[in-house]
Amino acid sequence: MTQTVSIRPATRADTALICELIRDLAIYEELGDSCVSTPEVIGEALFTDRPSAEVLIGELDGTAVGFALFFHNYSTFLGKKGLYLEDLFVRPEFRGHGVGKMLLRALAQVAVKRDCARMEWSVLDWNAPSIAFYSSLGSAPMKGWSVFRMTRDAIIRLAQDESKTEAGAEGLAA
Repeated sequence: MTQTVSIRPATRADTALICELIRDLAIYEELGDSCVSTPEVIGEALFTDRPSAEVLIGELDGTAVGFALFFHNYSTFLGKKGLYLEDLFVRPEFRGHGVGKMLLRALAQVAVKRDCARMEWSVLDWNAPSIAFYSSLGSAPMKGWSVFRMTRDAIIRLAQDESKTEAGAEGLAA
């Protein structure tokens, strides 16, 4: 029996579903305790006049089984925007039906339509199945690069540390 894979943009009505899929992803990545998003927060981030990100929903025979959350970044070297894939997740019991590949294909189509120079994302180094999947589609890990992250507490400490510099970003807060 052939199953139908479809990809569609998320709507505000999908907010609880998106939050549920994010939670499933966090549990899969063994980071469930770190996931504190709520449908209200997700709705405000995604469905406003200036959304922080966009989401595609992957469906198998009309049932939502995965998602891709993405936003634009910018390459100063290329002078063009890129597409950054923050999360790609297909529930484990629905893998192997092409949903992940279709989500990435849809993202590639968005990137082409929007004239993006590249697509980028991070993968946990223990996630061999995902690394193999991404490699099979023509992507490659960035050798010699490390991902850095600053948590909210560290951001606040740095922002308040007057010993760093007096040349702040007062005019940028908006």
